[in-house]
Amino acid sequence: MAENATRVTEFILMGFRLHTSLQMSFFFVFLAFYLITIGGNLGMILLIQSDSRLQTPMYFFLSHLSFLDICYSSVIVPQLLVTLGTDKTVITYGCCATQFFFFTLCASTECFLLAVMAYDRYMAVCHPLLYAMAMTPRACLGLVMAAYGGAMVNTVVRTGCTFSISFCKYNQIDFFFCDLPPLLKLVCSETRRKEQVIFLFAFLVITTSVLIILMSYLFIIRAILKIRTAGGKAKTFSTCASHMTAVALFFGTLIFMYLKSNMGQSLWEDKIVSVFYTVIIPMLNPVIYSLRNKEVKEALKKVSQRMRVSQAG
Repeated sequence: MAENATRVTEFILMGFRLHTSLQMSFFFVFLAFYLITIGGNLGMILLIQSDSRLQTPMYFFLSHLSFLDICYSSVIVPQLLVTLGTDKTVITYGCCATQFFFFTLCASTECFLLAVMAYDRYMAVCHPLLYAMAMTPRACLGLVMAAYGGAMVNTVVRTGCTFSISFCKYNQIDFFFCDLPPLLKLVCSETRRKEQVIFLFAFLVITTSVLIILMSYLFIIRAILKIRTAGGKAKTFSTCASHMTAVALFFGTLIFMYLKSNMGQSLWEDKIVSVFYTVIIPMLNPVIYSLRNKEVKEALKKVSQRMRVSQAG
């Protein structure tokens, strides 16, 4: 068995196992989702860069979130489209490891970045007088770099542990990308210690991020409750509503996927949840921050007016 394990040079992605007629329908659905994701997130980045009113720490972090969503989706969806559109299900060992690496990097960075954004909202709501002094451009850049750095450490460890495991000749991955749970089903050697390290780092990333977010919002809620007027409370809460929605969607699905007690027992359920956080959430984030954010709405109106004037001229 060990001898056979060293010969695995490629994997077969089983995908969704759909009927041929349904595959093309799914192809166009996912293609539409991907184009909307790229257009929406790229548009958000360009909007933030072009409008002086959006040159604030919150939108600086949001532009990085949009960049991550573009990368996040681009790591998964093109491979999925190839599988659906051409029936080419083979992925080389190196490509599988590369996809796993960048998927883990994007997911880990997004965890930390959402925590950074929660801290930003805490400073804005609880310490408004110190906000400008604390959240300087240099400090914001440092927080973003810390998010990427922490994610890189997690990614290197998890990818190294995963792909140092011996895989058997049976190389069919019953999933639509190289994710951890289906890969672990292909191992043919003792992997308990490596799996413990892999899940320990996942646990640390998720719990650290969630704790920072929870602590930040506990202080934010306490500060909101001290506001006497209902209008003041609503206005303050509205500045956090978009972020809270994004956090609930992302961490809700991520925790369900990786920490549920019956992980791996319902693979179809895992596939649906994975589609949600790798395809749907990156597409929804620009919508969430556009519909529930006054500054973004005004910036969009301003761009729309400019386009009308240029067309009229």
